[in-house]
Amino acid sequence: MTAAIMLSGIGHDFGDFRALAEIELEIDAGEYIVLLGPSGCGKTTLLSVLGGFINPMQGRVLIGGRDMTDVAPAKRPTTTMFQDYALFPHMNLRDNVSFGPRMAGVTKAARHRKAEELLALVGLADAAGKRPHALSGGQRQRVALARALAVDPEVLLLDEPLGALDLKLRRAMQDELKTIQRKLGTTFVHVTHDQEEAMAIADRIVVMNRGRIEDVGPPDRVYRKPRTLFAAGFMGEMNRIAGHRKGEWIETPLGALPAGDAPQGAVAICLRPEQIGTKGEGWKMGRATIIDAAFFGTHFRVHLAPEAAPDLILVAHLPPNARPEVNATLTLTADPGDLSIFAGQPR
Repeated sequence: MTAAIMLSGIGHDFGDFRALAEIELEIDAGEYIVLLGPSGCGKTTLLSVLGGFINPMQGRVLIGGRDMTDVAPAKRPTTTMFQDYALFPHMNLRDNVSFGPRMAGVTKAARHRKAEELLALVGLADAAGKRPHALSGGQRQRVALARALAVDPEVLLLDEPLGALDLKLRRAMQDELKTIQRKLGTTFVHVTHDQEEAMAIADRIVVMNRGRIEDVGPPDRVYRKPRTLFAAGFMGEMNRIAGHRKGEWIETPLGALPAGDAPQGAVAICLRPEQIGTKGEGWKMGRATIIDAAFFGTHFRVHLAPEAAPDLILVAHLPPNARPEVNATLTLTADPGDLSIFAGQPR
C-alpha cells in the first residue's frame, strides 16, 4: 500500500525559535521525496510532524486523504527508520524483522514468512538466523529497512538513514534504497543534509532553510535552475558574481551580459563550475590565470583569477585528459542560458 501526503499551513515553535513556518507541500503516492537542508533548517522537525512525534502548532497533516494531525504515531500508516538502527542484539534477523507484525498479533508462521521475504528483498536471504553483531554496518542498515517495511506502512520516513556509512557503502545503499522503493511503490520521505545523496535518490527534492521551503522540484531542475539564491548556493558549488541590470544588459566585473528576463537593478549571477568553458560563443568573461588545480577523476577543479577582476576567484571544472598548468591563462566563456540570476547582491 502507498499513500499521498498533504501538508497545509504547518507551523511549529520551540520556545522563541520558529522551527517551521507556513509549510505547504503535496507528495504523490509512491514518490521518493528528500527533505534537504543544513542543520537546524527544520527538515527533521517536519519529518517528526509527519510521523506524529510532534503535533504542529498550526496546520494540518493529511495522509491518504485522512486527517492525521492529532493521531498518535502508532495509529498512523507510517513507519520511521532512524540513523541509529536500534536492532535487538539478542534476536536473530528473522525475529528482528518480524517484531512489528508480532506486536500486531500476526501468527508466527506468517510473520516469519514475511520476514524472510523482506530479508530476501534486501539481499540477506541466507542470514535470517544470524544476530546483528555478525553483520557489517551496511547489512544492519538493510535489516533496519526490512523491519520498517514489515508492518506494511503506506509511508516510510527515513531520518538520515545513511549518515553512519562510509562513502562507498553509502553510494551502494543509495542505489539499493531507490531500487527497493521502486519495487514496493511505497511513499518514501527521506531526510539528509547531503546534496549528492539527495540527487541520487529523489524523485523531487525539498530544499529547506530556517523552517521554510526554499525550492521543490526534480533534482536536475533544482540543481540547474534553482528558484532562490539560497537553493543555488546549497545545491552544490556555485560561483557568484555581482551585477547591475541597465536596459538590455547586465554590467559585471567580467563584461556585459545579455539581461534576458533578469530583474532590474542589483543582481547576483550564479554559475556552476562546470558551466565555465574556454570555447564557444555566449558571455565572454575575458582571460583568467590558473591559481591551482586538483584532480577529481572526472575533471580538474581549478581556481581562476580573472584579469578584469583578480580579487574575484572563480572555480571551474576542466576536462580530465590534460593537467592545467598553474599560472597559465585561459579565455573564459559561459552560456547565458545556463546562468541563474537573482535580485540583490551575492551573499
